[in-house]
Parts: sequence; C-alpha cells; structure tokens
Amino acid sequence: MNYTKWLSHFAHNKQNRQEPDWSAPTKVPPAVLAPLLRSVEQFRLGDGGGPASLIAFDRENFRSRTDEMRKIVDLWFAEEAEHARLLGCALRRLGGRIITSHWSFTAFCLCRRLLGVQFELQVLTLTELVSTGYYRMLRKYSPDGPLTAMCELILRDEAGHVAFQKDRLMDKGCPRAGWRGLLWRLQFLICGYAAGTMLWMNHAPGIKAIGGTTSEFYSEITRQMTRFIASLSRPVKYSSVPALWAKPSEMRMAK
Repeated sequence: MNYTKWLSHFAHNKQNRQEPDWSAPTKVPPAVLAPLLRSVEQFRLGDGGGPASLIAFDRENFRSRTDEMRKIVDLWFAEEAEHARLLGCALRRLGGRIITSHWSFTAFCLCRRLLGVQFELQVLTLTELVSTGYYRMLRKYSPDGPLTAMCELILRDEAGHVAFQKDRLMDKGCPRAGWRGLLWRLQFLICGYAAGTMLWMNHAPGIKAIGGTTSEFYSEITRQMTRFIASLSRPVKYSSVPALWAKPSEMRMAK
C-alpha cells in the first residue's frame, strides 16, 4: 500500500471545509422533524459517536503493521469523530438529543469486538458503503440547508474512506481469481445487504418522512456495493485520490 498517498490525503482533506451555517432559520415541519431527529440521533451514535477506533480483540494485528498504518487508522477515525461532531451540531440546531446507547449499536460493537479485526474491517467497509447511500438520500431530500451542507462534507470524507478500503483490500489480494473470488464477492454482497437492512430498519421512518423510499434506498446501496466490487479489478492510480479533496460544490459537478 502507498502509505504516503493516504497520509497526504488525510492531511489535504482537512482543507476547504466550510462549516454549515447552523444559525440559519429552521423551517422543518413538525411532522417531518420528529422522525428525522430520531434517525439523526441514532446515526450520530454509529458514525463516530461511539468508540472512534478499531475495537476488535486483535486490532493491533492490523494497526501495528507499520507506523504509517497506525497513523492512517488514527486519521481515518478522527474523521469519523468529526462526523459525530457535525451530526451533533445538526441535532442541537433542530432540537434533538445526544444519545449514548441503542440496541443496534450495542450489537454492532459486540460483533466487532468478538469476531476479529478482519471481520471488523469488512463490517466497517460495508458500513461506509451503506452510509454513503443514507447520506446521499438525506442530502437529496433534506428540508434544511445546513443539514444538506453537512451531508456534503460527510460524503466527501466517505468517498476517501471507501477509496482507502479499496486500496487495503487490493493490497491484501482480494478478491482472488476463480471460485474463491466469486465466493468472496457473494459473501460481501450478502453481508452488505444485511448491514443495509439493519440500517433501514432503524432509519426508514426518518428518510420516508422527507420523501425517500425503500426501493430507492436499496437501489442506492446496490449501486455503491457493485461499484466498489467492480473497482477492485481496476489498478489504483495516485491521481484518483486528490479529486476527493475538492470542495462539495465541485464534487456535485463531477458526478
């Protein structure tokens, strides 16, 4: 893996980050606000609001591969903690709560701890992909300008995280050729749909309240997962990463 590329990426990604205007007037209808707040409250807990680190019992097997990898993992999770900060600002703006526990998050963390760092890394990769689907729908239907701006910042980070996971898997040799590669892709998709379904169970009321649909959500996460799997067959290019440092408005123009 090109460690220098990723250290440079995370350093550059701190630049050109305009804070959403949290003081702007709020005009979210009460019927929409209640389910939307419940969704954002839970998502803040899962997106950096809990332990912003690897927590598997054997996590040091991955973190301590090199000094550079340890720094990259710390920078990755620092961005996750920043997502929790942004989501917390959105909650305070809209009158929501900062929650510290939820049954689905407790189960999520337990699996990460007990099943080992390689399982945890796959779960986190899938979480980045299905979370991208969630934030894209929240951005599309958001009834609040600062909330939209927040989604743009987080999606910018998620694009970098997904690209990092791609590099990590390719460095590991995944997916392999032949039937083992097919089995790997199949289990990746199955686990991805399981992660997406768990997300949708908790967040469907909030997304539906602002105009999203179940079919659109599953279409979005299918798109994210299939694009990711296809990208593993393409060589990694250094020039593909700096595009992630663009301002949110530039990212929209590039899509």
